[in-house]
Amino acid sequence: MTLILQTQRLNLRELNELDAPFILELLTDPSFLQNIGDRGVSDLDSALNYIRTGPGDSYARNGYGLWLVELKGSGIPVGTCGLIRRDTLPAADIGYAFLPRHWGQGYAVEACAAVRDHALRTLAMPQLLAIVSPGNDASIKVLERIGLSFREMVQLGADAEQLKLYSLDA
Repeated sequence: MTLILQTQRLNLRELNELDAPFILELLTDPSFLQNIGDRGVSDLDSALNYIRTGPGDSYARNGYGLWLVELKGSGIPVGTCGLIRRDTLPAADIGYAFLPRHWGQGYAVEACAAVRDHALRTLAMPQLLAIVSPGNDASIKVLERIGLSFREMVQLGADAEQLKLYSLDA
């Protein structure tokens, strides 16, 4: 298991096939479907495929991707957080999702701040972006707490919903 980042309470590491049950739970949670969308994950096989073709391909292609966020000590997975490179955006964006039972404990801010610093300092990215649904006030608060500012409304595809684009320059 490749450890990428550590914070006071969290480890962020590459996802692997053993994480499929957690990914199945996370990506089928109603809050994920409402705020992020359906990623076509409905069983363990599709969760494995998501890990291989999503984060796994991104690690190989970009050297980064979405990482598993787990509690230090216990190793309990609480969410995912990392960097995504989309063809539809001019720079990498920070993405994250946590199971509702782990909300309200500061994990998202802690993980996102570590990913922000990794992107801007270690990877020397000139800019970090984030996209968020307009009604997702909790995620908007996380982005603002780690220093990103609203830039404009964007649409990532012809039939896609309007999203808020946030950015932070190095």
